[in-house]
Amino acid sequence: MNTLILLPRIFYESVRQAFQQLAGNKLRTVLSLSGITIGIFCVIMVLSAVDSLEANIQKSFQQLGDDVVYISKMPWGEPPHGGDFWKYRRRPETDYRDFEVIQDQVKTASIATFTVFIGGGTAEYAKSNASNVFFIGVTQHYNEMFGLEFHKGRYFTPAEFYKGTNQIIIGYDVAQTLFGSNGDPIGKYIKVRGQRLQIIGVLKKEGKDLVNPLNFDDAGLIPYNTARKYVNLKKAGFNRGRTSVSVKAKKGVRLETLKAELTGVLRAKRLLKPVEESNFELNTLSIVSQIFENIFGIIRIAGYIIGLFAIIVGGFSVANIMFVSVKERTRLIGIKKALGAKNYVILMEFLVESIILCLIGGVVGLIFVILGAQAATQIAEYEIFLSPMNAIRGLLIASASGVVAGIIPAYRASKMVPVEAIRA
Repeated sequence: MNTLILLPRIFYESVRQAFQQLAGNKLRTVLSLSGITIGIFCVIMVLSAVDSLEANIQKSFQQLGDDVVYISKMPWGEPPHGGDFWKYRRRPETDYRDFEVIQDQVKTASIATFTVFIGGGTAEYAKSNASNVFFIGVTQHYNEMFGLEFHKGRYFTPAEFYKGTNQIIIGYDVAQTLFGSNGDPIGKYIKVRGQRLQIIGVLKKEGKDLVNPLNFDDAGLIPYNTARKYVNLKKAGFNRGRTSVSVKAKKGVRLETLKAELTGVLRAKRLLKPVEESNFELNTLSIVSQIFENIFGIIRIAGYIIGLFAIIVGGFSVANIMFVSVKERTRLIGIKKALGAKNYVILMEFLVESIILCLIGGVVGLIFVILGAQAATQIAEYEIFLSPMNAIRGLLIASASGVVAGIIPAYRASKMVPVEAIRA
């Protein structure tokens, strides 16, 4: 019980003496700090860069929705090789009839959309033209499915979808290229593949993400029935427009439940026998997330390995300094032990000094990480930040380094014989 009461006081005295020793040996402190600082900087900077990259990519893919199933003939989770490619290639494209059947029969779905990817092209207005605009034919609930926001104008009305009117919604960058920053595109007509289309809306600027699967800044959205004028959906081969059906689950419905119902409805619609393999894929955001988690897991391991070598170098510098510190205070250690200081008191004194030294180096290393992250953000196309978890991780690594670096010198100091220590 007496020992437990004395521990806080011993710890306080150890901390105070550690700072006295550090303040009294400034050059030694700087040399020790530099090693551990570089080590913490290497580890945490790599982890921060990886976490920032992952957060940016995950944020980009969140637009796809974690409650949406994407039906197509190609899987997202595995790259097709050899015979698999041709197996997937021979599958039928999802068609408008698939979309209609899903709308009518799938009870666990809230909304569904049918999308036709027409491909890239040029939009012309007067003497201006915007190249590499990708055109998409969409159905009525596309704006709800992907949360489209408008800079100007509006979305298509149900009547415009039904009639297939020659109207278009363009991305922010397309509008800037054709009309400049002061022009008003709403109501103007542009020419696309020989057709005159009236602009009824301009989408809000998406901005730049490292990966953006649905960047509408360079897009042109037209009603599905209008898209049929550009793409022959009944034509087979590589020139046919790509299609996809997106289905959003009702609130409270699990994705697995939705996928099970979709599988049954589509297999029945396509007249597949029970023994036949499904000729479609049900893709979800979790597939993409798993792929990136595996990739970033490998990168993190590489970051730890790189940082480990730096930490080892820093740990050796701290250990050397601690051995010197023990040697310089040998007589003082002998006097303390002669006056009744227990071994654990001496052990704690030097161990705490080593830990504090490493913690100071860790804090300095984290400051350099913050400065480095700010500088890297200016160069990279995404924000690099130091998360609270990585900051805590850095301090824990620094503390552990202090224990490892200081345990042997502290143990040797605690085992000194008082008489011999005083004579030395």
